[in-house]
Amino acid sequence: MLDKDLIKKVLKEAVKNGGDFADIYIEKTQPTYIHLEDDKIEKVVSGIDIGAGLRVIFNGKTVYAYTNDLSNKALLELAVTVSSAVKGKHNGADIDLRKKNPTVDFKIAKRPDEVDTDKKVQLVKKANEAARKIDNRIKQVLVIYRDALQNVIIGNTEGCITEDERVYTTAMIQVIAIDGKIIQTGQEPIGGLIGFELFDENPIENVAEIAAKRAVMMLKARPAPGGRMPVVLSADAGGTMIHEAIGHGLEADLAMQGLSVYSKKIGEKVASEVITVIDDATMPNKRGSFRFDDEGVEAQKTVLVENGILKGYMYDRLWSMKEGVRSTGNGRRESYKYRPIPRMTNTLIAPSKSVPDDIIKSTSSGLFVKKMGGGQVNTVNGDFVFEVSEGYLLENGKIGEPVRGATLTGNGPEVLKDIDMVGNDLGFSIGTCGKDGQGVPVADAQPTLRIKSLTVGGVV
Repeated sequence: MLDKDLIKKVLKEAVKNGGDFADIYIEKTQPTYIHLEDDKIEKVVSGIDIGAGLRVIFNGKTVYAYTNDLSNKALLELAVTVSSAVKGKHNGADIDLRKKNPTVDFKIAKRPDEVDTDKKVQLVKKANEAARKIDNRIKQVLVIYRDALQNVIIGNTEGCITEDERVYTTAMIQVIAIDGKIIQTGQEPIGGLIGFELFDENPIENVAEIAAKRAVMMLKARPAPGGRMPVVLSADAGGTMIHEAIGHGLEADLAMQGLSVYSKKIGEKVASEVITVIDDATMPNKRGSFRFDDEGVEAQKTVLVENGILKGYMYDRLWSMKEGVRSTGNGRRESYKYRPIPRMTNTLIAPSKSVPDDIIKSTSSGLFVKKMGGGQVNTVNGDFVFEVSEGYLLENGKIGEPVRGATLTGNGPEVLKDIDMVGNDLGFSIGTCGKDGQGVPVADAQPTLRIKSLTVGGVV
């Protein structure tokens, strides 16, 4: 998109009045979005978004500006704007940009930009038809398809230049079933850093049927009982709880500012001995994976909690410079319009030794969570509330009848210490994580696990 000589000129201009570090982020994204609702294709949107963001870090503060004009004149004017906000000693050192090669790579079998739009529209229609065939009580189906080809170039004053191509493909099916006054929703998303081969591995009809059957099944479910009880989370539930209950609290900006319950607890026990938490951007084709983060730092696997002991936080460049540590490759941004901040990638509880069936058999009563819904967490004290979109009673060590309307309420550190069994399986969920007004693609994962006692919201 830009040649090295221009990138060097822009970086030199950006730090002409001083600065500890500067980088330029150049991005070209080609998205496709298809929206079907009420048996009709409502939207088919595609285009190109291109631009650059320029940053200078000076005395622990960030100066940031962006433009969608990549002409020489516009970029140099952007550099003048950024440098004018910095007052310090001029650094006249030359910048010799050297290309950094990635340590991981990802194979894309079917690039979505090479798939005809009509084929994508037919895919969406297939999902709609498959969901509606399940039951005549299904009254509404929403299907959303997205793909994006994102090319990124990052250069910085350390003399590094990196390039990354990220291919994202996702689909989400949401189904509403109605029986009298009872209304239930089933939802199922799939996707990752992957091409159109996603639908070879996960036929869209199967995904739609999962969403539809969940909505229909929950129509006959009785209201969930309330109170404190053992809770078994299936690997199929995805890692929503780990993402919210501990993940955000281990992002360095929150932890370093005292806005996390995990602040200043490195080396302390924050979970039971069976819990190891990892953030790993190197996992093949997962939604939070990349070759380089949005600051040009190579993708990494970071152990955050090991056997219950807090080992570290997730750092971007700014907070790693402030703390005198290495970036963990967690500097991420929604697009060139945003400055990078510490964010999760693929965050998971590592599998352990227990057999999932044995976890269920050893739990005489309680709640079995097959699928988690949305939730929220207070990172300062760790309190959380999550919805259960598919849950069942546990009776005599067996999965019993379905229940609806359950919520899980607790405190992240307390719950992590109260997990006594962790399975040898692993299930993923995907999403777009929001923070500071910007969203980034992420994946979360966990094995089947048991929480000895948790407050379940329902009928008392």
